[in-house]
Amino acid sequence: KDVLRAEVAPALGCTEPVAIALAAAAAASLIPGEPITALEIWVDPNIYKNGIAVAIPGTKGLNGLDLAGALGALGGDPSRRLEVLATIDKTVVRNARELLDRKKVSINLLEDKQGIYVKAIVRSNSASTEAIIENLHDNIVSLRMNGQPVTDSALLAAGKKGEQKSKLLHVEAWLKQLSLADLVELLDDLDDDDFTFLEEGVQYNMRLAEYGLKHGSGLGIGKTLERLVRQGLIRKDMIVASRILTAAASDARMAGVSLPAMSSAGSGNHGLTAILPIWAVKDYIECDRQVVLEAIGISHIITAYVKAHTGRLSAVCGCSVAAGAGATAGITHLLGGTLRHMAGAITNITEDLAGVICDGAKAGCSLKLATAAGTAVQSALFALQGVQVQSTDGIIATSAEKTMQNIGRLSTQGMIETDRTILKIMLEKQFSHIEKE
Repeated sequence: KDVLRAEVAPALGCTEPVAIALAAAAAASLIPGEPITALEIWVDPNIYKNGIAVAIPGTKGLNGLDLAGALGALGGDPSRRLEVLATIDKTVVRNARELLDRKKVSINLLEDKQGIYVKAIVRSNSASTEAIIENLHDNIVSLRMNGQPVTDSALLAAGKKGEQKSKLLHVEAWLKQLSLADLVELLDDLDDDDFTFLEEGVQYNMRLAEYGLKHGSGLGIGKTLERLVRQGLIRKDMIVASRILTAAASDARMAGVSLPAMSSAGSGNHGLTAILPIWAVKDYIECDRQVVLEAIGISHIITAYVKAHTGRLSAVCGCSVAAGAGATAGITHLLGGTLRHMAGAITNITEDLAGVICDGAKAGCSLKLATAAGTAVQSALFALQGVQVQSTDGIIATSAEKTMQNIGRLSTQGMIETDRTILKIMLEKQFSHIEKE
């Protein structure tokens, strides 16, 4: 129950630009009824990387860290946390773009900053306010007005929110000590409220999938796969079905559709990957509601376990190695597999997808989610047929737990320079584009 409450929550839009919007909205909420004249944003490299190219909800496909900050400052509701942008409308978008056109919004990259960090400074004619987010995308740790600390705001991490952060850190430390058997045994503690909450997550993410399939949002990967099935060019089995649903939802989300996703381990795309492949597979077997929801519960737990080792943001695609591991474990449970089969499925997908990089959130993520979803099903099916990667192979270890821990080492120790290189390439491309304009 603690894992679900700490790690699974609705989020409207990609959580990196949303974190920027939230910080800006929190700072702006301290301005005493005056027009905002300027906005400064400071972010860590991973927030920068993940937020630079993804569409922002309610803007008809517009993107940009500066725009996210301006939208939050001018029309966001910080009390809604990761759904801060649910309140913006056409007027807010127009005003935000005007603020950008007047060169009143600046974005600053803190190249050496580790972990999630966003600072927003909002100015009016008579005031300067500041909000800082750290560690978690919605964890507001500091508010200032004219240089003086603000301590009585409900937005601060003190009290309930601080307890949530503390609980999350405690949950992650606790998860790291558990075996795969221990993780699966957590299902025994699920009650009716938990099952209702898990089903709510399915409903959130299915709405995104249905929108993507209807409108062909973003790259339209999900809709294209569905069209290929209708044309008889590919056959719809459980692997393809899981790819269609998951990619379609990512298509819609990455295109900035104003529908929240049920996130997992701090990421909406992780939530799509952790839930939708399992929901697709259920249509091909005989199973009841509780078994399906148990499978989704396992998926969230395994996703949280891997992310506890890799960190919230990294150079490794978490949808592939964290949510993908969760999904394949859940699918194995759904298909009647044992703990041994589940361990095999996790090692199979790790061997297959451990090299997938994260080069920021953008429309192309739906391709990676399609791959992760299909591979999650394939890895489970292989494990159930006795196919399991050997511990002598590469980073694969003698247990699923150790293999997932190795992914954490790869992410936190081995890919630091890779992450810097990815961001450098993205920055060079951006600056080159600006110079051409």
